Amino acid sequence: MASLRDIKNRINSTKKTSQITKAMEMVSSSKWNRGVMNAKAFVPYMEKIQEVTASIAMGSQDSNHPMLVSRPVKKTGYLVITSDRGLAGAFNSNVIRQVFQTVKSRHKSNDEFAIIAIGRVGRDFFIKQGMNVVLDITGVADQPSFSEIQDITSSAVGMFSDGTFDELFVYYSHYVSAISQEVTEKKLLPLTDIEVPTKLTSYEFEPNAEEILEVLLPQYAESLIFGALLDSKASEHAARMNAMKNATDNAKDLIGQLSLSYNRARQAAITQEITEIVGGAAALE
Repeated sequence: MASLRDIKNRINSTKKTSQITKAMEMVSSSKWNRGVMNAKAFVPYMEKIQEVTASIAMGSQDSNHPMLVSRPVKKTGYLVITSDRGLAGAFNSNVIRQVFQTVKSRHKSNDEFAIIAIGRVGRDFFIKQGMNVVLDITGVADQPSFSEIQDITSSAVGMFSDGTFDELFVYYSHYVSAISQEVTEKKLLPLTDIEVPTKLTSYEFEPNAEEILEVLLPQYAESLIFGALLDSKASEHAARMNAMKNATDNAKDLIGQLSLSYNRARQAAITQEITEIVGGAAALE
């Protein structure tokens, strides 16, 4: 049985751990609120650029822009969004597991796919597995701006345009609620599945639809990546907040159990001392 000092030391260390996890929970809660606001604020922009893109694409049926045309798939690109840090429950592992299983089921060699990793956790995993990571970015802010990731979004779209890969998928954790996030796969390129609004607005093109698509389509694809990143950040903060809350609750339960053990051990020690005193007094009589 552990000594009173050992139990007391464990209680103190658990209390300090619970203070840390509680502080991390509060920080994640603040970041989660801002992350959700950022993700929701981006939705109207995404809806509008999608409407404009769909309207122009529908009005230019004979367009042969490479981002709108499917081609034989020789190599597939996977853009994977994870976090730079752990302590977020199953947030990272769920995304990585689905990508890993998908790659293994679809491809027989590393020459058939390329991975673009946003986040240190995902990057380190795929490199450790010997997979083909062609581009990575780490240190993305908790509340990212588009300018921070514009280089990687432009590079990802450029790799499709120059034929590095023939299709691009993005994998990330979609925010559903504070307690629910789900891994999502979206096909980014080619843009063959643009959702057409029920009511299309009529636009006048100047100079013409082809030149507008030349500028608008890369921006639209980059916006899809940025929207997925904002969604993923909201999920990350929610997952970390819940993980730290669970850790704090578990620490409190453990402290309660240890306190009970400490009191029992202390009572046993006191009882033993009294017994020894009574026994000694009786021997002197």
